[in-house]
Amino acid sequence: MVTQGQRPLWLEIEDKILEHTKQGLNEAEQESVIQKIAAELELKGGGQWLHLRWAVEERLEKRSILMKEFNESLSALKLEDVTDTYQAMMKLTFKLGEKWPRLKESKYRPDVQAIIEEIKLDLQIAKSKELGGQKGVRFMIEQAVDKEVILESLEISEDEYKEVNAIMEAEQAEIARVRELIEGMADKSPEEQVKKLINSNVSEDVILEIGNYDNAVLDSVKKEMGAELEEKRRKEEEEAAREKAEAEGPHLEEIPPDQMLEYIEGIREILDFSDQEKEIRIMCDQSSIPKALVDIAVSEPDKLDELEKQAEGA
Repeated sequence: MVTQGQRPLWLEIEDKILEHTKQGLNEAEQESVIQKIAAELELKGGGQWLHLRWAVEERLEKRSILMKEFNESLSALKLEDVTDTYQAMMKLTFKLGEKWPRLKESKYRPDVQAIIEEIKLDLQIAKSKELGGQKGVRFMIEQAVDKEVILESLEISEDEYKEVNAIMEAEQAEIARVRELIEGMADKSPEEQVKKLINSNVSEDVILEIGNYDNAVLDSVKKEMGAELEEKRRKEEEEAAREKAEAEGPHLEEIPPDQMLEYIEGIREILDFSDQEKEIRIMCDQSSIPKALVDIAVSEPDKLDELEKQAEGA
C-alpha cells in the first residue's frame, strides 16, 4: 500500500475527498478537485495520481463518500466490538465492502486494523478512567495494555502501578493455591473439601468461584463449624489488633524520656525537609517513630516543644 508520511496515502486521499466534496460533486468539478487534492498532498506522478483519480471517480459514481461512511462505522464501535481487532476489521471491511468493493482487498486490512487498535485503546482508557482509581488500573492490566501506556494515559506513578499489580499477582497466587488444595481432595466429599478450604484460610468468595460449590454446601459447613469459626475469627481479630498496635508503636506515656528526645529530634529533621503530611508520615514510618508522636507532628507540631521539656526534666 502506497503511503504518504505517517498516515497511509489512500486514507489521506479519502480525507481530502471528504473535505472537498462533502457538499456534492459533479463531472464538471471532477478534474479541478483532482488537481487541488494532488497539489495539497504533493502527489508525484504514476501510481499516486492514478489512485487519486480512481477514488474521485468512485466518489462520483457512488454518489456517496467512502470516508464519511468509514468514520461513521468506526464511531459506532464499542469496546465489546473490538476485543479481537482482526475480527473487527474483517467485519467492518466486508460490511463497507458491499458498497465499496476495494475495501475487501487484503492490502487495505493492515491499515484498517491499525485504526481499530487505536480506537480500542481509546475505549480502554475511557473505561479505565470511568472506573477510576485502582479499579481503572486493574482493568488496564487485565486488558494486557502495555505498562508505559497505562502510566502515561492514566497519569499514575510507577509505585501506584506496582501496588495494583502486586495485588493482582497475590490474587492469582491464591487462586493457584486453592486449585492445588482442591485437586488434592478429589476423593473427598464437597462438605469435607469446603471445610478444609475454610480451615486453610480461603475466603468464601474464592471457595465458591474456584471450587464451584453450591451455596447450600458452604452454608451447611459454616453452620456445622459455627463455634470453631467464631473462635478462629476471635483469634484473627486479636492478631490483627496486636499487629496494628505493634506497627503504631507505644503510646506517649510508654515512651522513655531518652527515647522521646531521640524521636523528637528525628521528627524535627523530617519537618525541616517537608511540610506535606503524606511525606512526613512516610518518612516517620521509615524511621520507626511511634504513630502517637507522628499524629502530633502533623496536627500540633508546637506540642513537640512541651513534650521535649517534659522529657528533659524527667
